[in-house]
Amino acid sequence: MNIKTLRLVGLIEGFSFLLLLFIAMPMKYMMDNPILVKYVGMAHGVLFLLFLLVLFVVCEKQKWSLSMFMLGLIASILPFGPFMFDRKLKKLEQPAEA
Repeated sequence: MNIKTLRLVGLIEGFSFLLLLFIAMPMKYMMDNPILVKYVGMAHGVLFLLFLLVLFVVCEKQKWSLSMFMLGLIASILPFGPFMFDRKLKKLEQPAEA
């Protein structure tokens, strides 16, 4: 696993979180239709765990500090956080490709 994989999983996880927060949850509470929360919530949970696993593996492989892991963890629980973390990862990915 590499930074590119981490970025991809992070972006997918971020989109699933936004889908859960801004589409599935309003449908549940405003329209009394909880079906999307069941499926989007489960998908988001799996993606969240996958993101943490990939983040851990990449942190170990890149020899990043615990603070980098914690930054990724905190970003993953904030709306729009994964997209901000992705910008940081993109900067770290550039020197690796050069």
